[in-house]
Amino acid sequence: MEQTNTNWINEVSFNDAGLVPVIAQDFESHRVLMVAWMNKTALLETAQTGLATYWSRSRDRLWRKGESSGHEQSVKSIQLDCDGDVLTLMVEQKGNIACHTGRNSCFFRTLTKDGWQISEPVIRDPKDIYSDG
Repeated sequence: MEQTNTNWINEVSFNDAGLVPVIAQDFESHRVLMVAWMNKTALLETAQTGLATYWSRSRDRLWRKGESSGHEQSVKSIQLDCDGDVLTLMVEQKGNIACHTGRNSCFFRTLTKDGWQISEPVIRDPKDIYSDG
């Protein structure tokens, strides 16, 4: 996926904070795994390395998906929407866990007549994934 020409980045409309929303989808099932943000540096790194790198608003720094959990996202394709202000990454999710809660997807709650219901099991306990050290 390595890109040598970076002129394509000029077609991406970053918001006033210099960010663009990114939808990560499983490249086989097309299930939405997560939504995150990228700045120009994160997008360029993702395109050059083939590994999803995002901008963490909470950490205020670049964040390569899987850097602490090992659950990297290998990027198969990057798509830009018609307005140029949203990206979709088709990814191969290592370990089948994209969510910090230990689930396959961050979208594991379904609205029912009784409110939000958990609709997906935890694959691996987050305490077993992340360590304080």
